Amino acid sequence: MAKKLWGGRFAKATDPLVEEFTRSVQYDYKLAEYDIIGSLVHIQILKNAGYLNKTEKAKLESGLKALYSAVKDGTFKPDLSCEDIHTDIQNKLQAKVGDLVMKLHTARSRNEQVVFATKLYCKAGLMKLQEALVDLDITLCELAAKNSDVVIPGFTHMQHAQPVYLMDYLMAYGEMLKRDYDRTWVAAKNIELTMGAGALAGTPIDAAKYNVDVSGYIKGNKDLRKSFKLQPTVNSLDSVSDRDFVIEVLNTAAIIGMHLSRLSEDIIIWSSKEFGFISIDDAFCTGSSLMPQKKNPDVLELVRGYTGRLYGNLMSVLAMMKGLPLTYNRDMQLDKEPLFDSIEIVSAELAVLSGLVKGLKFNKAKIEQHLEDESLYATDLVYYLVGKGVAFKNAHTIVGKLVKYSIDNSVEIKSMTERELGKFSASFKKSDIVKLLDPKTSVESKKSLKRG
Repeated sequence: MAKKLWGGRFAKATDPLVEEFTRSVQYDYKLAEYDIIGSLVHIQILKNAGYLNKTEKAKLESGLKALYSAVKDGTFKPDLSCEDIHTDIQNKLQAKVGDLVMKLHTARSRNEQVVFATKLYCKAGLMKLQEALVDLDITLCELAAKNSDVVIPGFTHMQHAQPVYLMDYLMAYGEMLKRDYDRTWVAAKNIELTMGAGALAGTPIDAAKYNVDVSGYIKGNKDLRKSFKLQPTVNSLDSVSDRDFVIEVLNTAAIIGMHLSRLSEDIIIWSSKEFGFISIDDAFCTGSSLMPQKKNPDVLELVRGYTGRLYGNLMSVLAMMKGLPLTYNRDMQLDKEPLFDSIEIVSAELAVLSGLVKGLKFNKAKIEQHLEDESLYATDLVYYLVGKGVAFKNAHTIVGKLVKYSIDNSVEIKSMTERELGKFSASFKKSDIVKLLDPKTSVESKKSLKRG
């Protein structure tokens, strides 16, 4: 049985059922890299405080760096009989440096060790999400630029509303992604990397000893190094019991997931035969085991479906935290799986959607058929009458009656005679109306939108 970080006070071995029920190494092994970085920082603090001499520090550092390299190159294998990854790393380090490892836990508790590693995992995860958000945003921008002249029907309540540029439609999702990026930045900035809380009451080490330059422990990510600023704990009770940062990350992931779900839903609808606006590359679709004609947007449906899980992960941690007294409680172990799950889901969604969006093809002929629906230009007709001095409400009523007459009598507005149009308003001029019933005229008449 694997060694534990505790046990002297107990006269009996832990029941195997308890061992199995409380074990977390099967998922918290994902914190290995960040736990080792925390230990590298901690031994520097212990050296500064006089708890380790130069030789001891160098030996522990060498052992930890060897473990860190194993994690990074994929040769590190967690011992699933251990209670958690922190215990596993301690045991593996003992195999390298012997009993010197017993000094590593000086002025340290797993309570703050877990918090530090989880915070660093969150920072790294948020940085990865930022990169993926930028990639998808760039892909949307490129698709918009490629189709900058395309006008499509805009929708409210899933009904034809007004013509809009496809470019503006796509960049609406770009605006969402920019807000998502800002949320990840704020969430990462809010995470303060602290040490010195101990189990809850602090440690005998002077806060000045925590002034350690830790940027050298973070390789290959300049942005992460910039954000890696260690500071002594301000309130040790809060430090070990805080999971606000996990909730912020889960909330950020849930909002990103919601935006990606909306984008997926639009593409699903547009790719249907009823709409036919868009064709998805075969490489990002699947087929049917029974119906040979099927080309299913499974990727998009899964993005849509995963949103429920992202919401559930957020709610599970909120519910878990709501009744906990200060300070640390073992319930907090249950924040890890939702956290890992949400970051991994959103990372995978952003990557696959970037590839899918890049291969989208627009069916301009089909879109133009939809743009023949004259009801799309009803609002333009209202503004036309307003320009002629008709009060907006009256113009609204007039055009509403005109559209109803067109539908009831199966006659196009642009085909009506001057006399027919005059029955609704003397201000209508047929030549003007024909010009207004045009998608480009409609979109170009809108001046409030700032395009860049």
